[in-house]
Amino acid sequence: MHVTYIGLGSNLGDRLANLGAAIAAMEPEVHPLECSSVYETPPWGYLEQPDFLNQVVKAETELSPADLLSYLKGIEDDLGRQETFLNGPRKIDLDIIFFDDAVIDSPPITIPHPRMESRGFVLQPLADLAPDLKHPVLDVSVQELLARIEVLGIEWFSPGGCGQGIEQIG
Repeated sequence: MHVTYIGLGSNLGDRLANLGAAIAAMEPEVHPLECSSVYETPPWGYLEQPDFLNQVVKAETELSPADLLSYLKGIEDDLGRQETFLNGPRKIDLDIIFFDDAVIDSPPITIPHPRMESRGFVLQPLADLAPDLKHPVLDVSVQELLARIEVLGIEWFSPGGCGQGIEQIG
């Protein structure tokens, strides 16, 4: 069984419901173990769009990294994600942040998630779940990475949720 951390984001429609639907859709191939709080975050890259809700889920899976990526993209499609443009608005976005301690850089997959170390919308909820987890390339903890960046505009939104019997953080 592999342990993975998955970042979720939504800025269109009922953002909180979109996150919940994505978590619910992960079973049976991906089993959520813990869910961070939900944070409201300003858009990144393209600024002329609504704020995002972001969350991180720690989960177990037997899927390979490539199969997990494909599975998550299928959930996005099933939940109505429409491709727009780089960093554009989206109903749901699911990204693999970490997969065990794997380091993979072969398109279409890069693990750890590229540029995560500069993105507060990833690091803030990830720090809820795994502040001491070390980045396998940078060899620093999530908490140390978070302390290095500016997090203005990132605000706690709700305790989130993972469903029954799953630990909720925050």
